Amino acid sequence: MKKLVAYITTGFPSLDFTVDTALALAEAGVDTLELGMPFSDPVADGPVIEAANLKALQNGFRLQHLFDASAKIAPHIDTLWMGYFNPFYHRGMEHFIVEAKKAGVNGFIIPDLPFEEAQPYKPAIEAAGMSLIDFIAPTDSRERIGQIVTDATKFIYLVAYAGITGAGKSEDLQGIVADIKDFTDTPVYVGFGVNQNTATEKAKGVDGVIVGSAFVKVLLDETLSGTQKITKIAAIAKEIKEKINE
Repeated sequence: MKKLVAYITTGFPSLDFTVDTALALAEAGVDTLELGMPFSDPVADGPVIEAANLKALQNGFRLQHLFDASAKIAPHIDTLWMGYFNPFYHRGMEHFIVEAKKAGVNGFIIPDLPFEEAQPYKPAIEAAGMSLIDFIAPTDSRERIGQIVTDATKFIYLVAYAGITGAGKSEDLQGIVADIKDFTDTPVYVGFGVNQNTATEKAKGVDGVIVGSAFVKVLLDETLSGTQKITKIAAIAKEIKEKINE
């Protein structure tokens, strides 16, 4: 059974909504939840997730909100924090490790933290029983892939194309997937550009998919009520989970 990872932006449109959406995603068959930490300059994200980040910040998001929401969510679904390195650097990685452990969160996804610069933080994260997710890009050489994935834990985040989330590009990833699997048995999940229309194709040869913009677009749809948003997001998750396992 291939896995589905879902990203939502914490605190948008509200913290209670984030919790309700997360629990609905768990019931819809999502295996892992990425709780996004709103940030003013989300460099790897496209306009959809960037807009949600900015709206959450305008609504007064604080890191404590992430910690509080996670304590209500993590007992019900495998939860990771996805954020940019600036908050981790300023607060200190140890602070995030302690708060994640307290809430039951299982690790971190930090897209702007390069592999080499991540190494000093990995021992403390792994000692706490958590993972720091490693990224592979289509531009990485076979040698580079071997270096990155050899000690990877939980799953490897394979970026589907060079660029930002939600761009909908398409690249043949079978060669790079084969290279990754030559070096490790750690599951490979593909992200960037995965939605209801692309899920079947994107899931070929990998162990799971990561979906963000398809869900966040619904969060941003002001024509829908809160209940309608949650219902639609759950339906999208069910559809994608079915399509990746056809």
